[in-house]
Amino acid sequence: MPKDSDTTRTRMPRLRKPDATDGAAIWELVKACKPLDENSIYCNLVQADHFRETCVVAEMNDEVVGWISGHMIPDRNELFVWQVAVSPKARGLGLGKKMLIELIERDACDDATRLKTTITKDNDASWALFRGFARAIGGALNDKPYFEREAHFEGRHDTEHMVTIALPETYALVRAA
Repeated sequence: MPKDSDTTRTRMPRLRKPDATDGAAIWELVKACKPLDENSIYCNLVQADHFRETCVVAEMNDEVVGWISGHMIPDRNELFVWQVAVSPKARGLGLGKKMLIELIERDACDDATRLKTTITKDNDASWALFRGFARAIGGALNDKPYFEREAHFEGRHDTEHMVTIALPETYALVRAA
């Protein structure tokens, strides 16, 4: 018979929309997921409250173990994913990809034709996640330097590449049905 910790490890977290009471737990998760940039607790609280339709929380045993913050870019049919965080307790379950799929299937994202995110060249985990997501949905992925080290960060942060994943029209039709 498996130990409790074994069954906990293999159980898939529950995905849901966040609410304001999740702000502190989200902040703690992001803080534990290096190299993600930490924002203030207040920022995470506002994201969970004001942008809940385009954010995802993953919960396991009443603990936040996954988080995606995102928003629809104003006046464009593009969903921007700001951060994806997965707790070490939930890694290896494909949770990042499952949260992304959950997100693009939401009504709030029905008009999205592209998913965008920024990634530094050395963030192998993020590149693997978004490449795997693009393959899973049959979408094309491309990238180019966007927020540049010298021009935008005054040399204090690596260049962020804008990653664009075309959301296939057939996938959008399946979502709308």
